[in-house]
Order: sequence, then C-alpha cells, then structure tokens
Amino acid sequence: MKFYPEVPELFTENRARFAAALQPGSIAIFVSNDEMPSNGDAFYPFRQSSDLFWLSGIVQEDSMVILFPDHPDARYREVLALVRPNEMKEKWDGRRLRAEEATKISGIGTVVWLDNLDSLLQQWVYLADHIYLGTNENDRRSGPLITRQYRFIREMKERFPLHSYRRSARILRALRAVKTAREVALMQEAANITAATFAHLLSFIKPGVMEYEIEAEIWRGFLSRRSTGPAYESIVASGDRARTLHYISNNGECRGGELVLMDFGATYGGYNADMTRTVPVNGRFSARQKEVYDAVLSLHRHAGELLKPGLTLADYHKKMGDQATEVFIGIGLLTEAEVRDQTPDSPAYFKYMYHGVSHHLGIDVHDLGPRTEPLQEGMMLTVEPGVYIAEERMGIRIENDVWIKAEGNVDLMHKTPITTEEIEGMMNKR
Repeated sequence: MKFYPEVPELFTENRARFAAALQPGSIAIFVSNDEMPSNGDAFYPFRQSSDLFWLSGIVQEDSMVILFPDHPDARYREVLALVRPNEMKEKWDGRRLRAEEATKISGIGTVVWLDNLDSLLQQWVYLADHIYLGTNENDRRSGPLITRQYRFIREMKERFPLHSYRRSARILRALRAVKTAREVALMQEAANITAATFAHLLSFIKPGVMEYEIEAEIWRGFLSRRSTGPAYESIVASGDRARTLHYISNNGECRGGELVLMDFGATYGGYNADMTRTVPVNGRFSARQKEVYDAVLSLHRHAGELLKPGLTLADYHKKMGDQATEVFIGIGLLTEAEVRDQTPDSPAYFKYMYHGVSHHLGIDVHDLGPRTEPLQEGMMLTVEPGVYIAEERMGIRIENDVWIKAEGNVDLMHKTPITTEEIEGMMNKR
C-alpha cells in the first residue's frame, strides 16, 4: 500500500473491542461497499465500508468479515472472505489480495474465497443464536440509495428468519468514537502531511493565483507524502466565496486585499485530518481583517479549553454560542439590543456563525460519535469556529483536530502556523 506499513495489531485490537461487546452465541457479518458506476463502463474510485475497514484494514471490493467469538472451532472465530483472484480480471484491473497478504494486513488467520463461503456461512449461522449485521447509522446519512448492506440484511432475514437480529452499528458507534493510540498515530501523520502542505501554500499564494491552482498544490503535497489524497473535497474560497461553507468549485481568482479560506485534510492509513486556515492573499492582514481573525482565534482557543470528558455537545455548543455572542459584540457585529431581542431558536450570533463548532473525526471525516451522551476521554473532535460577514464580503474559519484526554487535550496541529504573526512571517519569507 502507498500509505503505511501493515499494522495488523490496530485491527486485531479493534476486533477484540467489538467482540467483547457481543451477546454470547453471536455471529457478526460485515460486507464491503458497492462499486459505484459513474458513466458508460466507468466506476468511481472504490471506497470501503468504514466499519469493515475498522475491523480489518482491507480496502478491496467484494470482501466480507465474519466474527463468531464462541465458535467451537477456533479457526472460524475470525474469518475474512475475499474474491478469488482471476488472471483475466487482474490483467485489466490490477492484482487482488492473496490469502497471506490479507492476513498480513488484517491479522485474520482464516481467509476463504467468496465462492466457497455460502455453505460455510450456513453452518456457522446454525450454531449462532444472534446475528449482528451492519447498517449506516451516521446521523448525517441521507439519500434513498439501497446499498449492499441493506440488500444483505434482506437476504439474511429471508434465509434465516427465526434468528435474533442485532445492530452492530450500536456497538460500533461507541467504539469508533474513542480512538486508540494506534489510531491516533495514523491521524497524527495525516495531520503532519496536512500541515506540511499548508506550509508550502504560504509561500505559493499571491495575488492573481487561481483557487484551483492552490487545490492542485494540495493534491501534490498529499500524494508526494504518501497520503492517498484529500479526506474530502478541498475548499479553497477567496473573498466573499468564503461565506459558502461547502464551496468546492475552486475556480475563482485570489485578489490582493482579500482573504482566502482553505479547508482541507489528508487521508493516511485510512484515517483523516481536517484543517482550516484563512490567510491574506497578499501576505498581510489589514487592520480589520486582523481584528476579526484574532476574534475567531480567541473562539478557537476557548473551544479547545472547553472540550473535556463529561461535557455534552449540546452544552458545549451552548457555551460556545454565549462566547461567540460576547466576541461578536466586541468586534462590532452585534449590539446589546440585538442580543436582548434574540430567541432561543434563533440566537443573534447565528447571523455570523451558522454552523457547529465541532464534529467527531476518524475513518470518516464526520465520524461516528455521540451527540447527546457525554464526551469521553479518547474521542477525537475538530475545533472550527468561524465568522461570515456579508457586509464586509469576508469569511474566516480556523480548525484543528483535538484528542480529548483527561490530563490535557492533544492538539494534532499545535505546531501548524495559526496566529496572524506566524502566517505573515511565513508568507513574507519568500
């Protein structure tokens, strides 16, 4: 693989955490994502099911993971099923994993071919009382697409109607939210690649550069450092375009006197970084730009201090809203009268900061994690306050990735330039 030497211990540990949460007499079955057609005979790049990857590290299509901790034969307590290598298909689409290669990646000792799985699976299911199957229970899930996960659920219930079916997602939601040290090591490398790319951009950006030229440098910076690429569509938004939160057209010109907001992050070893920085195109913040930027930076630092085990996201965002209100009054965006007239459903600060300040981060950029339960030690969250001022055609956001620890949070991007002085200093070294 491009991005990392095999670390089967990571996936072995993840499977052990999951198996410990199963009911006795349970089998859990995970299927890979579909290959998604685009146009003609082409396909989009394959993206593995996050749950299957978390359990095995396998990124190949047509794969399955079967976990049966109570199977009387130890060989079948962890099984990986792969498509049998086909010489003609490999001539067209590339080499497929052999059994010993898959074991080296995943740590799973028993590898079977999919064309032999059916009879084996029937024997295993008959020994089990409960069947755990995967579903996409990310709160942000949308769209009517019926994926392989849901087709497999239907097939299993038709074939084995009298078993007790359980949701693996309920367990994985809790487990995937708390990152182990091995997971954080991969995320730290993703953050390091992102930071190194940003350092290069500070010497590249100048008046007249196009947003897509900056995006091209992001791709180059990632791929040249063994990342598989961006964790999400990079946002490169200069001037007033920075007020569009998910602006990904990246086809405008960066003009002197404007700010350019860049929201991007590398993927490394299947784990993601997510960083935002806003810099002056000409290398110098104006007095007003600096005033607003420093206000956002104060919110950013306040948010990092608030994140603690035991805090709920609802309470956290309420506290951040109160702080944003004070800060926005301080820089002349809100008046005391506007704050007095606000309603609980429409606080005054929403006019200038209309998004959440944090989300869980991991294998998915918007990773699984609780919204109502208290935060726990080991969770990884972004910290990303922003301000968007239509009257001044300005948008500023600052984002880092923070690992919550009882003895003090770990900011994966603490060495990345963030103050106006650091940014100007690096932009004017050229």
